Amino acid sequence: MLTDPEILRYSRHLLLEDVGESGQVSLKSAKVLIVGMGGLGSPAALYLAAAGIGTLVLSDFDHLEVSNLQRQIAYQSCDIGAAKVTLMKQRIEALNPEIRVRSINTQMSESQLSMELMLADLVLDCTDNMASRQMINSACVQAKTPLIVGAAIRFEGQLMFFDHSKADSACYHCLFPNNDEQVLNCSNSGVLGPVVGTIGTLQALEAIKYLLGLPSGIRNKLKIFDGKTLDWQTFAINKDPKCSVCGQFK
Repeated sequence: MLTDPEILRYSRHLLLEDVGESGQVSLKSAKVLIVGMGGLGSPAALYLAAAGIGTLVLSDFDHLEVSNLQRQIAYQSCDIGAAKVTLMKQRIEALNPEIRVRSINTQMSESQLSMELMLADLVLDCTDNMASRQMINSACVQAKTPLIVGAAIRFEGQLMFFDHSKADSACYHCLFPNNDEQVLNCSNSGVLGPVVGTIGTLQALEAIKYLLGLPSGIRNKLKIFDGKTLDWQTFAINKDPKCSVCGQFK
């Protein structure tokens, strides 16, 4: 049930036919793990907090640098040097005291990630390197936890959703079977701030839709966003029966 303060806070949600009180209660009972509190995780975490996701678990081991402020707009110049998860937890608690927030200020091991997934309904991968994405993907496949992946570089963004609760779901490794570290990243190739913000916001949107039981238009698809033209390309991601990560699940 919703309290009177929650009914007032989420009143615009309650007016939506696809949400209503029952949908808002579903959001209130949900637990979402967000890995990465940078340009993707910042808007995603704030929008999920504002939407009333009952429990958010924030994971990042990085500290804020001045170069982050060009795109990680949840932070301020006076925050430089502080742990991002600590800062984000403070922002969220100030934004919405009705929800629960827990922060993980270390680089999670595979075993720790597996334990976190036992408690999560959904995971948002907001990291910026291949090794982390592959580890998160593998853990989500094993735990059968749905995963929303975002990425951005230069003027281009990527968005994917793998519902690992379904046996026919493809996985991130099906699309990128090479585990080698990507050469291109924001540090050496740059990224336009609003591009990464767009993808992070859409990760939050897809998360809310999933938790409400609404259909997704990106399940087992790679959506590529062109920030210069605002065009989207869509590619199907087929489950690889020989995939070393998810091929055993049929």
